[in-house]
Amino acid sequence: MSKKNIEFKTESKRLLDLMIHSIYTNKEIFLRELISNASDAIDKYHFKSLTEEGLENRNDYEIHIDIDKKHRLLTITDNGIGMTYDELIDNIGTIAKSGTLEFLKTMKGKDLKNTDLIGQFGVGFYSAFMVSDKVEVVTKSPFSDKAYKWVSSGEEGYSVEETQKDSIGTEITLKIRKNHDDENYDEFLEDYKIEQLVKKYSNYVRYPITMEKEREVPKLDDEGNEIEDKFDTIVENQTLNEMTPIWEKNKSQVTDEELNEFYKNQYYDYTDPLLNIWTNVEGKLTYKSIIYIPAKAPANLYSEKYEKGLQLYAKGVFIMDKCKELVPDYLRFIKGMVVSPDLNLNISREILQKNTQLTKIQQNLEKKIVKRLEKLLENERETYIKFWKEFGVNIKYGVYDNFGLNKDLLQDLVLFETVNEDAYITLNEYVEKMPKDQKEIYFGSANSKSAIKASPQMDRLKSKGYDVLVLTDEIDEFMLSIMNEYKKFKFKSINQGDLDLVDESEKETIKKQETENKDLLEKIKESLKGQVDDVKLSTRLTDSPVCLVSGEGMSFEMEKLMEQMPGDKTNQQKAQKILEINPKHELFQAIHDLYDQNSEDLNDYASVLYNQALLIEGLKIEDPVEFSNKMVKILVKAAKK
Repeated sequence: MSKKNIEFKTESKRLLDLMIHSIYTNKEIFLRELISNASDAIDKYHFKSLTEEGLENRNDYEIHIDIDKKHRLLTITDNGIGMTYDELIDNIGTIAKSGTLEFLKTMKGKDLKNTDLIGQFGVGFYSAFMVSDKVEVVTKSPFSDKAYKWVSSGEEGYSVEETQKDSIGTEITLKIRKNHDDENYDEFLEDYKIEQLVKKYSNYVRYPITMEKEREVPKLDDEGNEIEDKFDTIVENQTLNEMTPIWEKNKSQVTDEELNEFYKNQYYDYTDPLLNIWTNVEGKLTYKSIIYIPAKAPANLYSEKYEKGLQLYAKGVFIMDKCKELVPDYLRFIKGMVVSPDLNLNISREILQKNTQLTKIQQNLEKKIVKRLEKLLENERETYIKFWKEFGVNIKYGVYDNFGLNKDLLQDLVLFETVNEDAYITLNEYVEKMPKDQKEIYFGSANSKSAIKASPQMDRLKSKGYDVLVLTDEIDEFMLSIMNEYKKFKFKSINQGDLDLVDESEKETIKKQETENKDLLEKIKESLKGQVDDVKLSTRLTDSPVCLVSGEGMSFEMEKLMEQMPGDKTNQQKAQKILEINPKHELFQAIHDLYDQNSEDLNDYASVLYNQALLIEGLKIEDPVEFSNKMVKILVKAAKK
């Protein structure tokens, strides 16, 4: 057969140009594509050798890589099925016609259980032109007595001619481009780079990927003894890939130590993970996964630069390092990988077509992780507390996110500190310990548990023995506001609104006192005009003289959080401030006396009480100097008396 020069069709030229310059954004994946094609070719041979007479059954399958630095050549050789002339024209001469896809169609209905064919499109081969000026393919099929050579520069067309090749299989040789501008093509002629790319993208291809490498061995004398500081350099064929990934092994035969070592090597962590979750799903959607929860949160977990996601493999070939579609935001801290033969890849095998596959896998994994955490909470409380201290805020975010879509799924995983308990408790445990007369779940917001315990709003709750949830994270109130209730018990802030903790008799007494002191309360309110929205006698205070609470709606904690956010604060919503005074405290009697005496000091007392209440709530005093001066003035007058 004489050499034939064939032009690419117009649409093929356009597609090839698009392939080289647009579809593949990462040039290094050319090696992944060529190795994947070689693996497919071996799969095809192996399958046919089991079903067709005349094909030798073999166990010497191999993909070999050779580097010729001097001539800038990189060669990938396989001993797979090879191609006839017609197959060469159809599968390579026609861009985007997939040999693998055609093979799958012809084998429809036959047992392909052990054949993971990677290629779905005929375009992966052409990624070679991203790094090479010229590509040469030499191939021989067991169904033809002739071998053929296909050559192209990736521009106008290609040539095909008969050639000599003794063995069955395909050899692809790339003439690597010279460096230009910021593009470094020399690296694809370095042993270390090729080995790095094999381990990154093709480490789990089932066949050995080999390359000749130099190694120094001790030089021996005539008697076979090592000569000190003398070495010989030998060249040997070394396997670059592991072939059998940990997830292909029987789970019962893999120890936790092996899983931990795999985690540390794969994700560059120095410490063992807190736990691992192994999943093997077969059915309409088939996939395997190993999920890890780290022992420590990454330092940048909550920064904008942090990327969530799981590693994604399709039929053992690395596709993506951070597949974010597999991880809900609140589980952004998990590490691991998902391996599936069912994924619909796009033509570049770099990203996934929009479909329901990833969504289903993500939903399955999410449920699996939550169930594992539930068991951890139930059976290994101390380990769960370690998890909670590192990642609890993420679970809270999961309850709050998407308007509480996952609150029923996650609410029993949330732990709280409380005023009465020394250890963390769940909401279920809180409810189980509630006194029979308690009607709501109470919570307090502050910087610490001690601050809530010392707050005046705790007076009445202490006397009744009610426990109070301690909220110290910024997201806590938002989470509870979304939940609204737990087991039909409403959440109630001790810092907000009326706690309704007194009986009808005491309510009537307070109401009568407010009527009797209406003018005094109005006078204090007028004195604090612009600072408080209301002044009233308190039903929650028993020992403390005064407290500041917010009305229904925005709380003080939410107001403080809004203050920290960037942007114009001119029209920012404020919490309604209500100054509550204890009518049984001697300080109220002192204020009452000042009012009866028409004393000007009443304004100073009112101001000091208000600022004292602000301090207790952790809110900012507008004029600390004025507050200090009024305190001194009151103390001096008191001393003179």
